[in-house]
Amino acid sequence: MTKTYEGGAPLAEVVRSGFVEGAHRGSVVVLDAAGVAVASAGDVTSPIFPRSASKPMQAIGMLRAGLALTDPADVALVSASHAGEEFHLARVGALLERAGLDASALHCPPDLPVGAAAREAVLRAGGGPSRVQMNCSGKHSGMLLTCEAAGWSREGYWRPEHPLQQRLRAAIEEFTGEQAAAVGVDGCGAPVLAVSLAGLAGAYLRLVDAEPGSVPRTVADAMRAYPEIVGGTQADDTRLMRGVPGLLAKVGAEGVIAVALPGVGAVALKIDDGADRARMPVLVSALRRLGVDAPVLTEYAEVPLFGGGVPVGAVRPLW
Repeated sequence: MTKTYEGGAPLAEVVRSGFVEGAHRGSVVVLDAAGVAVASAGDVTSPIFPRSASKPMQAIGMLRAGLALTDPADVALVSASHAGEEFHLARVGALLERAGLDASALHCPPDLPVGAAAREAVLRAGGGPSRVQMNCSGKHSGMLLTCEAAGWSREGYWRPEHPLQQRLRAAIEEFTGEQAAAVGVDGCGAPVLAVSLAGLAGAYLRLVDAEPGSVPRTVADAMRAYPEIVGGTQADDTRLMRGVPGLLAKVGAEGVIAVALPGVGAVALKIDDGADRARMPVLVSALRRLGVDAPVLTEYAEVPLFGGGVPVGAVRPLW
């Protein structure tokens, strides 16, 4: 029987006008540079769905299966949850064109951009959802090109039994050091595998510590060199990688984020109710336990709450 995630501990509080009106629970693990857990809260050993925080490992699986990308920016794109900005869409289109495909080949569902500015621009122009705008279209484009490179049928490339998905599963299990406890369907229609937060943090540490020129290091280096492609101009993981030199970061849905800094350590966390507003203050608290600090972390240490258009409180870490 699969071990069930037991839920987390109180990690952040919601304070409005000096009154604590709520709290966010979750789980978080902090690893040192040797991969040893030096702090944790909640349940960090039971499986959770990392959602898009799995994408760096999936990118490794694609490259190992034969995906040939000469531009590191394209490696960042297949690892991305992009904001749907124009430069994202142009790069996805170019990848598909390389294989003689268009957006109809993508299995990810039509969607509006996840980036607020890009979404508003589409709506102002009278546009609507499209597959290319979906934040996982870079990953799906990479999957299609991998099938072409490996000689696999593109039919059902998103199904767990497809050879492509078997390779991606192998990469996730290798780097987390765990067998997937469950297989689900992610928001984009591709498989998502359940692993623990401890395994996820360890995977990120292995990526940044990998040998220069190796496939894992190629993925980590590409993401850190092109953070705007990984997220977007104002995305949390983009801003973290811009603001903390050497940091690898990737968010996932349902309040997940994983980060690693070579020679320092790694963090993985999940906010149980999926609230994005609690994720960054808790991450800042965790990184400071590793001695990491930077102006961008100060900006994220608390998330302001507003009343009548002015700040009246904050979401701040308890842990």
